[in-house]
Amino acid sequence: MVHWTTTAMTPKAQLEPGRPAAAQLRDRSGLATAGRIVVKVGSSSLTTVAGGISERALVSLVQVLAERRLQGTEVILVSSGAIAAGLAPLGLARRPKDLATQQAAASVGQGLLMARYSQAFAAHGVTVSQVLLTAEDLTRRTQHVNAHRALERLLHLGVVPIVNENDTVATHEIRFGDNDRLAALVAHLVKAEALVLLSDVDALYDGPPQHGAQRISHVAGPADLAGVTIGTAGKAGLGTGGMATKVEAAAIAADTGIPALVTSAANAAAALAGADVGTWFSVNGARRPVRLLWLAHLADIRGTLTLDDGAVKAVRERHKSLLPAGITAVSGNFEAGDAVELADLNGVVVARGLVNYAAAELPQMLGHGTKELARALGPEYEREVVHVDDLVLL
Repeated sequence: MVHWTTTAMTPKAQLEPGRPAAAQLRDRSGLATAGRIVVKVGSSSLTTVAGGISERALVSLVQVLAERRLQGTEVILVSSGAIAAGLAPLGLARRPKDLATQQAAASVGQGLLMARYSQAFAAHGVTVSQVLLTAEDLTRRTQHVNAHRALERLLHLGVVPIVNENDTVATHEIRFGDNDRLAALVAHLVKAEALVLLSDVDALYDGPPQHGAQRISHVAGPADLAGVTIGTAGKAGLGTGGMATKVEAAAIAADTGIPALVTSAANAAAALAGADVGTWFSVNGARRPVRLLWLAHLADIRGTLTLDDGAVKAVRERHKSLLPAGITAVSGNFEAGDAVELADLNGVVVARGLVNYAAAELPQMLGHGTKELARALGPEYEREVVHVDDLVLL
């Protein structure tokens, strides 16, 4: 479910929308003139070690983003920090590990975080809105269309949408896992010209920075990261993924048509001005629908369907839906609508898709045509196992 709240519009914030997001940035210098950008900031950049919101850090970031919005750029901010902001009010010393307490902390902290953002942006005459998303909002067509329409309207009105995962209702099975991945999906949802991922580390390095490692200025593809050890969440435990998830999110964006920059919140102004900071991930693939992006990289895979050679060819080469006649085996415990892998007879995964049947239903269907199944089991069994629109090749 998508949740929207918007602060009162101030006259100064009613700006003309930025130019349509169509241009492809060749390098980081293009950020200086980009018309639509998604900026993600992590918990470690916004909160104190004790868990409260760092007023100085938040105000500093808001000043950079508000100035850019007032110059005409459409800005979407994906902000972590809700759970971290809720720790101190709940008397918690560190980020909880169990989902229920995380949800409680998020419920308390999200309101505090938005109140600070609203106040800080209002000082510049900029209106903000709260957008809480779950994975289903970007993968179910009806909700996806609604989220896209609402965000487009907010941007047209000159608003800065502040996006976060809806931690209060998200479950382990359907959550993004961290806001870096969410930011990559949001960038595709709004067709942003670039994704900027901010944390407390100024760039990706080829080793531990404290040991004299060198900054990796540009990543053109996976080969540039071969042999590079990438860190995870910091010792404070306020974030969820560290550099590893930022690199993953940047690579996902770049592989599917959106360039990305990974740098520190302290470098935000320089980064948006196109300066030579951080690590730039240049585009090396074509854009794809956000649902398929999620399915290819982020979906929780619940089972595997093994295909015969004919079905593999139909799916990979002829871009057809998967029918029960081409399936030789089923493994896993899944329900209709879950994500599954499609593998060949050697176990090589060739695609992922959203299955239309539960695991318990499929064994009786294997090797049979859809018309035959409709006659034997009922008309509801005449549909595909995985429709081509819900399938992505790997």
